[in-house]
Amino acid sequence: MKVAIVTGASRGLGLALARGLADHGWALVLDARGAGPLAQVAEELGAVTTVVAIPGDVADAGHRRALVEAAEHLGGIDVGGIDVRGIDAVVNNASVLGPSPQPALGEYPLDVLREVFEVNVVAPLALVQAALPHMRAGGRVVNITSDAALEAYEGWGGYGSSKAALEQLTAVLATEHPELRVYRVDPGDLRTQMHQDAFPGEDISDRPLPDVAVPGLLALLEDDHPSGRYRAQELVEVVTA
Repeated sequence: MKVAIVTGASRGLGLALARGLADHGWALVLDARGAGPLAQVAEELGAVTTVVAIPGDVADAGHRRALVEAAEHLGGIDVGGIDVRGIDAVVNNASVLGPSPQPALGEYPLDVLREVFEVNVVAPLALVQAALPHMRAGGRVVNITSDAALEAYEGWGGYGSSKAALEQLTAVLATEHPELRVYRVDPGDLRTQMHQDAFPGEDISDRPLPDVAVPGLLALLEDDHPSGRYRAQELVEVVTA
């Protein structure tokens, strides 16, 4: 049974991916800040696969250690008396938008910007650092990014710059760890709470539900695509063509 850590798994894309992985037989270590919603997810998916749900903040080092320790425990199997514990995937999905509506950079509160970078850049790298000694060869790291990392959208300087930094970290990590598959993935515009927060008061019902990005993410986690940057919905088109 393969084991994945998925952060931000109580709603949106993280929840949709957790459901997809559960259906494919993965054991899961799930994280979210809200204990109540996360417990509901664990109860739902626990009927399908093995789930460990640990509420907390990915910016907290102790919480990250708990996620890795739980995943390592789930990945432990005895082969001829040899313990070959390991983690197969780390999916850094949890992130924060920052203020809503998004302020221009000229007025962006610097203390808030530091918090955005702490959650969106430092925490994903720190979780990968904690997991690396326990990852099996061929393991996957998936860092969820955004087109705002590449395009200069007015009012998106805080979130976009944090995702741009995450993209570069991911690209370098892939170069430094050729034994792994390391992906930066743009899921596209989705109908999620974060996307609604980015456009307060606007109707975002024309955006697709997060489920549309799941087949592409599963392809990266289970097939043999090389490390790199992918758009999840375009990958689905390639896979199903």
